[in-house]
Amino acid sequence: MKTLKISRQSDKKVIGSRIKVADSFISRFRGLMLASEPADGEGLLISPCNSIHMMFMRFPIDAIFIDAKNRIRSLYRRLTPWLGFVWIQPEATSVIELKAGTIDKTGVEIDDILEMEPI
Repeated sequence: MKTLKISRQSDKKVIGSRIKVADSFISRFRGLMLASEPADGEGLLISPCNSIHMMFMRFPIDAIFIDAKNRIRSLYRRLTPWLGFVWIQPEATSVIELKAGTIDKTGVEIDDILEMEPI
């Protein structure tokens, strides 16, 4: 599975240093279901994807929805395991699922543009 480093374009602030890419049907379907909680800097980029659920999740996550130009379109903090759900985000083409607290820790905001570098 491909791995990326994702940072904010404006100041190069690292959002995730080890983000795996889920771009096949199976990897997108599985997402982080039944996985262990990601460590700081870890996460999953699901593409294409414009909505998520928290069924079969064992931990909360932050979710960053981005468009085709890697611009942040919506942010969801601390989605609750089993109960959390994000309805379709019309402008989003992908979502980055991260350890809960990452959005606040990194200070990302709507309209920030992200850079993705293969590692």
